[in-house]
Amino acid sequence: MIGLLNVLEIVTPVFFLAAVGYIWVKFGFEYRVEFVTQFATTLAVPCLVFTALMKTEFQPYYFSNLLLAAIIGYSILGIIALIFVKIFNLGVRTYLMPLISGNTGNLGLPLCLFAFGDAGFGYAIIVFAVTSILAFTIGIWVVSGGGSPKQILKEPLVASTIFGLIFMWQGWETPTFLTNSLELIGQMAIPLMLITLGVAVARLKISDVKKSFFISGCKIFFGIVAAVLASLLFDLPEEAISVLIIQLSMPIAVTSYLLAEKYGADANAVAGLVVVSTLITVAISPILLTFLVV
Repeated sequence: MIGLLNVLEIVTPVFFLAAVGYIWVKFGFEYRVEFVTQFATTLAVPCLVFTALMKTEFQPYYFSNLLLAAIIGYSILGIIALIFVKIFNLGVRTYLMPLISGNTGNLGLPLCLFAFGDAGFGYAIIVFAVTSILAFTIGIWVVSGGGSPKQILKEPLVASTIFGLIFMWQGWETPTFLTNSLELIGQMAIPLMLITLGVAVARLKISDVKKSFFISGCKIFFGIVAAVLASLLFDLPEEAISVLIIQLSMPIAVTSYLLAEKYGADANAVAGLVVVSTLITVAISPILLTFLVV
């Protein structure tokens, strides 16, 4: 375990940038979320994912184990979430994916980077890639009540992940001038995502506080349980286990709200979950990191 001061050094930059976005909007300044989100997801994040994977030292044994652990973890989480939704008679289209897909990008990546360095960031990228593919395939299918398999091929993040994994596996590298350019673009991703998260939280409204707190708390707890159970099935380094727990316990992503808005689910209910689960994460992440960071 590490001291509280060390934990604060890890989480403060993350929530400080989110606070910048929150305060920016509260002061009435313009922030075009649609443009920034499109720029980040279409260019900055794919560059970040590709270069991070390409420069990650390939360890076939641990890589495959973590990839399988992430898939199994989300499968366990999906089963728990579906049972939870059925027991409490919640709308599947509105509540199932928010309970499964967390904010592994905006919050998970920077938290793992600051807590575990480049090695932890490499692990976090793998889980983030699984989350993203899940959100834009099964997630769209669940929220919309259908969907086309072609959707996955249209996502730059999916292509960048696939190419990044191939380059990492083969030990290939792009020319230095191209690598430096891609890294420079990718460096914009995390600050943009964190500031946009703060902007989104400032603009979203909570529709039912008690219900939002209950569901959000359960989502984070279910994620921790699923990650721990999945990690028991595979031989993983301690850092990889910690990253898996952090990533699966991340709060509900703004993506869930955007999908609900786009495909006609209860977007107001999801907005409340995004805000509340993020606030809960602000409170518990120092405690969680205290036990996970050695």
